[in-house]
Amino acid sequence: MDEEYDVIVLGTGLKECILSGLLSVDGLKVLHMDRNDYYGGDSTSLNLNQLWKRFRGEDKPPAHLGASRDYNVDMVPKFMMANGTLVRTLIHTDVTKYLSFKAVDGSYVFSKGKIYKVPATDMEALKSPLMGLFEKRRARNFFIYVQDYNEADPKTHQGLDLTRVTTRELIAKYGLSDDTVDFIGHALALHRDDRYLDEPALDTVKRMKLYAESLARFQGGSPYIYPLYGLGELPQGFARLSAVYGGTYMLNKPECKVEFDMEGKVCGVTSEGETAKCKKVVCDPSYLPNKVRKIGRVVRAIAIMSHPIPNTNESHSVQIILPQKQLGRRSDMYVFCCSYTHNVAPRGKFIAFVSAEAETDNPQSELKPGLDLLGPVDEIFYDVYDRYEPVNEPSLDNCFVSTSYDATTHFETTVTDVLSMYTMITGKCGFECCQCC
Repeated sequence: MDEEYDVIVLGTGLKECILSGLLSVDGLKVLHMDRNDYYGGDSTSLNLNQLWKRFRGEDKPPAHLGASRDYNVDMVPKFMMANGTLVRTLIHTDVTKYLSFKAVDGSYVFSKGKIYKVPATDMEALKSPLMGLFEKRRARNFFIYVQDYNEADPKTHQGLDLTRVTTRELIAKYGLSDDTVDFIGHALALHRDDRYLDEPALDTVKRMKLYAESLARFQGGSPYIYPLYGLGELPQGFARLSAVYGGTYMLNKPECKVEFDMEGKVCGVTSEGETAKCKKVVCDPSYLPNKVRKIGRVVRAIAIMSHPIPNTNESHSVQIILPQKQLGRRSDMYVFCCSYTHNVAPRGKFIAFVSAEAETDNPQSELKPGLDLLGPVDEIFYDVYDRYEPVNEPSLDNCFVSTSYDATTHFETTVTDVLSMYTMITGKCGFECCQCC
């Protein structure tokens, strides 16, 4: 271990593994270490015995749930946009050869106590029971504007500068109701709260176009895809990529201590009495707790069921977004479900997650609106964890710390963080690595 590296990466969560792979492809000498004896860190996937041990102690799971090895339960469940940044990164780096994906059956939104399929195009808007007749026409006109909008072609802008016009102003032009705005902003554009309404509309329009492009890519019932055998396959795919390009991996390395020189810059990492020298360190918040601050908590319920979620057209995989306004909350709630069709549970079993940013001192009770949608459950587990973000200045100490995973059940915010870190580490545009500039 007594060598010098360009970068030492600590932790094998998805963010750290993506960066390890991208930096190795760039020709940097990378050492990747983890205190655990498994890949994935906080974003790992657990079999049934591991799930039981984590949440129930030493109890053994009941036999009627099936074989432990047939379960791959994600600790940070997220779907991928079929045409999103993560998928383009996977394709660009050729990590897709290590993974198999399957389309997700359905994308739904909670409105006025019921769940509805999310309409994403002008034709779907006309058929949607979410809206009345006149509202459908207004929504259709708005969808046509978004579909035709081309940032490089002023003729499609209809005289609107979307870098100046706010989303609220753009929506007012089409006279859309608050409920329609709700599903557009949260279920199509995937905003987590309502701050977007007073921000430039260009971001929301781009997000809506991404949703529609992703929906069209696989001609499925949703814009999302998900790896067979769960998300635990993703960190390992990027770890293999790093290894192919010369990256070195060391798991089960206890007490990884980051070392600093007299100027406060990182100079190495020590474990078990050995020090590896380096110019930069990339890590999750747990490795440098004095360089992060708490920004909130995520509460998540994990349910094992013997049926699909009711009112989702028998979908074996589905996302339901519950917008904040529908629940009287400050942020959205998310329901995620997958099953044996994605090889994450035995035949006939479904894994459902309900996730939210905790807003009270009793976070489990906050999940009731999402749990009420699930129907009967065989088993349920609750997880609450703190979220952290870095407060250090990487240009001064060469430490690049990722932000904790949020409550969303899609990957767009995760990849934004990764590519921002990539830019800081390399000085390159983070989006060059996935050809999406």
